[in-house]
This record gives sequence, structure tokens and C-alpha cells, in this order.
Amino acid sequence: MTNLDHGDPGDAPTVPPPLTEVVNATRPSAAEEARTVAASTNTGTLATLTKEGDPWASFVTYGLVGGSPVLCVSHMAEHGRNLARDPRASIAIVAPDPQSDPLASTRITLAGYVERPEGEELTAAREAHLAAVPAARVYIDFSDFSLWVLRVQRVRWVGGYGRMDSATAESYAEALPDPVTPAAGRAIAHLNDDHADALLAMARKLGGFPDATEATCVGADRYGLDLIVTTPRGRAPTRAGYMSPLDSADELRSATVALTRAAQSS
Repeated sequence: MTNLDHGDPGDAPTVPPPLTEVVNATRPSAAEEARTVAASTNTGTLATLTKEGDPWASFVTYGLVGGSPVLCVSHMAEHGRNLARDPRASIAIVAPDPQSDPLASTRITLAGYVERPEGEELTAAREAHLAAVPAARVYIDFSDFSLWVLRVQRVRWVGGYGRMDSATAESYAEALPDPVTPAAGRAIAHLNDDHADALLAMARKLGGFPDATEATCVGADRYGLDLIVTTPRGRAPTRAGYMSPLDSADELRSATVALTRAAQSS
């Protein structure tokens, strides 16, 4: 995954590197991250093009068919008229876990073009939109509303400062939403509140920071835990990877217990 250097303005804190090998640094691909964000909410900002070719941003709701956003828009809305005239569009989606600094939040942009679904796809698109936006049942069959499917051609994922990457349309279509991330909030809070010693052991033995004095869990996915460690050399991110990927959030507790045992073993 790409980490881009923004440059050092002269007084930025340095990020200390690991002192030992990170035992398992596997994390979700950009495509998996993007699919997870897309599945985590039902709202986004749609960008269309006006008749004059100007960008036009609108707040919209959506459902998903195989990762493709399904929009239900009115011809009375400017973005609805824009789509009917020019199918090029993109949608920006922010994960529903806002940080104190908004730019530290995870977000994606899906870009491509829209098409009106037909036949079996129309039925699936309608069901997908209603499943994500039940309130749409009031207006989805009005004559001025139409369903559009965004055919994703380009994917950009941003996981906060310094964490970003692109994914191909093919890899995005093949990826699956992470089963752990959406349900991990309480588990993360529990680990930080009641198992700080276990997190510190993970950071020291599995995360490559034997000089860590503190470790905080800031994320969890099917492959492992994201940690922020404090060391005499500064603060740094690292990973504590599970023994094998998880298939559901129900496996998170046993996976973290196994990590703790591995970290605390001699």
C-alpha cells in the first residue's frame, strides 16, 4: 500500500521505524478498504457535469449491487438532468467513524459512468436501493425518478494522513467488504480500556517495537489490529496480525486472545 511523503516542513515529528521485523503486517488491500467504506453507509457526495461542463456536487443516497452504487434521482434535480445528458460521474463517500480531525477520516472516491439498469439488473438495483434506503419506497416509483448504476472505472482510497492508494475497477469488483471493521468499535474500546498490557506486549513482540512504552488500538479488520505505539523515539503506527484471516466479527475475541498468548509467550 502506497505511503506518500508530504515533505518535512522542518518541525514535523519524526516517525520511528520498527526495530525488529513486524511478524505479520498484512492488511486489507485498497480495493477491500474501498468496498468496506462503500458498504458502511448509504450517503455520499455525487459529482456530475452541468450543460456548460462545470462540476456539480450533490448529496445523495445509494444502495449497492456488487459494489456498484445504485442511485435513485429525480429529473427535477440538477444532478438528475446532468446524468441524463452526460453519464460521467463520481461519488465521494466518508466512512461513518468521524475523527476529531476530519481529514484523518477514511474516505473513498468511485468514478466512472452511469447507466440505467434493465431487466433483472433493474429488479436487483431497485431492491438494493430500498434495502439501503427504506425511505425511498415513498418515491422510488414516481415517474420523475430514475435508477442509475454507477459503473466504477476508477477507485481511490484515503485512510487518513499519509495512507492512500488506488485500485482497479476489476480488483474493486472482486473484493469483499471487511466483516470485522464495521463491528469492531466496542472491541477496540474494550482492548484499550481493559487490556493495555496485552496491546503493549503485541507491539513489543509482534509489532516490531520492543522499546514501546504504550500501545493503543486504533482499528481492527479481518487481518489484524492497527496499533499506535509510544516509544522514547516518538510515536508510530504498526500492526499485530492474526494467525489467519477472520471470516466474521464473531471470531475477533478468540483471534485477539491468540495474539495475546503469542505476544506474551517467551
